Amino acid sequence: IADKAKKVYGVEIVKTAIEDARDNAKLNDITNVEFIVGKAEDVFPKMMKQGIRGNKVVVDPPRKGCEKEVLEAIVELNPETVVYVSCNPSTMARDVKYLVENGYQVREVQPVDMFPHTAHVESIILMTYCGSEGK
Repeated sequence: IADKAKKVYGVEIVKTAIEDARDNAKLNDITNVEFIVGKAEDVFPKMMKQGIRGNKVVVDPPRKGCEKEVLEAIVELNPETVVYVSCNPSTMARDVKYLVENGYQVREVQPVDMFPHTAHVESIILMTYCGSEGK
């Protein structure tokens, strides 16, 4: 992602995951990334208050899905593209419904069998902002 963007922000609640991300960025000589430890529902609003806005958002929430505050922040941020990665079809459907009701349209859905021989599947949804056309 970083080679296609001017700046990338990574937000993750797990501190060791952020440390790994920083190490990987350094190993790969990626300098246009900033990693922030925290809950997305707390960090997104702070970023927006600082004037940090992006045109693409990738979310990979836990099984319970996105917190309402995260979805509200995404809608307020109004990125042209949202990529939603999910391991839970029920919460994914709930969250995607909210985004569709707020102007986004599903463009592609890709299931990924990351856990062969189990009932678990990851899903990746590509959405774009269409305004009232998406409703």
